[in-house]
Amino acid sequence: MPEFELQTIDLVIIGLYVVGILAIGFWVARGTEDSEGYFLAGRGMAWPLVGFSLIVTNFSGTQFLGLAGAGYDTGIAVWNFEWMATLVLLAFAVLILPIYLQSKIQTVPEFLEKRYDRRSRYAFSGFTVISGMLIDSAGAMFAGALVLQLLFPDVPLMVHIIAIALLGGVYVILGGLKAVMITDTIQGVLLFVASGVIFVLVFREFDFDWGAIPELAPEGGFTVAPPPDDDFLPWPGIFTGAIWLGFYVWVTNHVVVQRVLAAKNLDHGRWGALFAGLMQLPLLVLLIFPGILARAVFEDLEDPDLAWPALIFEFIPVGLRGLIVAALIAALMSTLDSVLNGASSLVINDFVKTRDKEYSEQQLLRMGRIMVGVFMVIAAAWAPVILGFDTLVEYFQSFLGYVTMPVVIVLLGGIFWKRASAQGAFWTLVVVTPLGIAGFFAGEIFDLHDIQFLYATGIMVVLSVASLVGISLATPAPDREAISEVVFDRGTWARESEELQGKPVYKNYRWLSLALLVLTVAVVVPFI
Repeated sequence: MPEFELQTIDLVIIGLYVVGILAIGFWVARGTEDSEGYFLAGRGMAWPLVGFSLIVTNFSGTQFLGLAGAGYDTGIAVWNFEWMATLVLLAFAVLILPIYLQSKIQTVPEFLEKRYDRRSRYAFSGFTVISGMLIDSAGAMFAGALVLQLLFPDVPLMVHIIAIALLGGVYVILGGLKAVMITDTIQGVLLFVASGVIFVLVFREFDFDWGAIPELAPEGGFTVAPPPDDDFLPWPGIFTGAIWLGFYVWVTNHVVVQRVLAAKNLDHGRWGALFAGLMQLPLLVLLIFPGILARAVFEDLEDPDLAWPALIFEFIPVGLRGLIVAALIAALMSTLDSVLNGASSLVINDFVKTRDKEYSEQQLLRMGRIMVGVFMVIAAAWAPVILGFDTLVEYFQSFLGYVTMPVVIVLLGGIFWKRASAQGAFWTLVVVTPLGIAGFFAGEIFDLHDIQFLYATGIMVVLSVASLVGISLATPAPDREAISEVVFDRGTWARESEELQGKPVYKNYRWLSLALLVLTVAVVVPFI
């Protein structure tokens, strides 16, 4: 294990970086006077900002720690979540995003009200707020605290969690979505460059011998198709779990979708989503391979999630080391910022604005900022629970697999199945979701069953589909004309086909999507 010590120059750089990021955020956010500007950046963001913000919001520091840690612990199977995300983002950009944007929603739960009824909106919004606190916010705080504890080992973990919460919470209270997206882009570029530098420096120790990577991988760990009884990611779990988890993260999770809703138009939203999908593919080389190589450099890591920070302190020179650590901590805070902003957005738009009472924009802004503070405290209190899981990736995916499938099925069913009814959607959300929460606690907390979480995800998908279909067929069908703007329609596809004629290939999202699909297949197949 390396010595996790920062020199004075590193500490100075970290301080300057954090102050600089805060200053940029506050400067960008100046003049934000209404809730749409605070929560949706005025719907004026260009595709590079949308793409990088998508990546950093979902990816950020937790994944930098988690993917390298999973590579160290189990091999390359964890990459299945990333390349599958590319395919999900393709489907999102091509089929689903136009429906979101033409419905002019401010939150994903609002879409459920337009498709079903207000009850489903409330149920989905409440669930998203709670899951954002327990999964994303708490995970970001925990990961940030791990990094800080490496640097300041004598300080209790809970103190580090509180420090991360305060830094991130204060920033988003004053800033808003536009500030978060701008700083996301800065941190995303820096972290991707840093991960490439670390890979090259570590790989140089092995004379750039590609044969060293499969040799160092855990037994049976150099394949994206592990056996069906694999504890972490059995290959059938790609289809029973990983793909459905991707739909939750990229299609139904408001904290992520909020970035695309902030795009200046449909084209920029689509290009941003496709760019985010493209950037999932190199993560195998940038993070998972370094995690595998770290097995030869650090044979005694007690916590696999420390593999990437350990490589930073072993191979990155003083000064640059401080910059990368600062970006890592700032990216962790960015995830926290994004979730807090998104959760506050849901409360204001789905629970406050829908009341009969009228509120001024200043009152809405004030309430939104207060909610950020409340959510910050809740997430900080939950964060220590993550200590019970082997890796951050396992924690995230396990919780999501158990509890989010009703949301995924209700939303996808509403878009692609016109017969789905309001009763079917509501009762699927309020009945099947608690079953998933009970299954998570029974299996992952109390060890009452040993069903692999990706198989458990498949079970939840089946239960959710059965509930939505059964109840919908037993209740009155929705008015086709009333839902025409919020369901997929072949006529819309045909009209788009006419509009795309004569458009340059590099601006035609269908050609771009096809190219990304071919590239994904080409890079995944060699690792089967």
